[in-house]
Amino acid sequence: MKGVVKFFYKQLKLDKQEKHKGRKLAISIIDSISLALFKQKNNIATKKSIFNIFKPKCSYKTLVVNLNRFAHLALLILVSILKFNQRNSHLVKHTDSTELPVCLRKNGKYHQTMKDLAQWGNTGKGWFYGLKLHITTDLKRQMLRAQFTTANVDDRKVMLHMNEELYGIFVGDAGYSGASIAKEFAIEHKRILFAKQQPQMRKITTSFQSFLYGTRMLIELNFRSLKMFYGLVTSMPRSVNGYFANYIYSLLAYQIA
Repeated sequence: MKGVVKFFYKQLKLDKQEKHKGRKLAISIIDSISLALFKQKNNIATKKSIFNIFKPKCSYKTLVVNLNRFAHLALLILVSILKFNQRNSHLVKHTDSTELPVCLRKNGKYHQTMKDLAQWGNTGKGWFYGLKLHITTDLKRQMLRAQFTTANVDDRKVMLHMNEELYGIFVGDAGYSGASIAKEFAIEHKRILFAKQQPQMRKITTSFQSFLYGTRMLIELNFRSLKMFYGLVTSMPRSVNGYFANYIYSLLAYQIA
């Protein structure tokens, strides 16, 4: 993991982000990012566990501060990977969103840390308090775009904005259906949207469309992996920076695993 971080650190010239004056860091930027990625790759719930495993030559508070502080550099690495994936993407692409609760539903009314960003949202699983993660992937399951929003946002508006620079055949679930969004999204000979029809919308589909709808489950595998194996969903952070650091490191660990 550290070797991969070093590679991107050098390629992206992230050393220019370092301060060369003042006190030397107790734990290097590369080590901080590497430890954070190790935590997410191994689905370790707390930073305290990382501190106990590696026993870095710094205090626990310093470790926590550094992991959160350098998440923006991990984000730069993530963005570079997504851009590479975009240049080498499959023609068929999928867009979807998933819920990111920041606490248990029963605690949503009293949650303070993310109160300025989190909202109540509703999915087929019920109500939750938190955010949404929207992603676009391709038929090879490569992640191309990712965006965080409040839980009560209209997925269709996010989809239009998030994919405005991508082209191909896009496949979505029933939440993205409708003649208006399909027309707004389409670019002749460059981009088209196929969204699975609502049960009450009786429309004949071609065998090709049925095939495309059948591939949509691939994007669900990305969400499943992120949540089950890379610690995407958490209620442990005690700051907004801590929450987003966890999300960024989770996405990056999934991309370089």
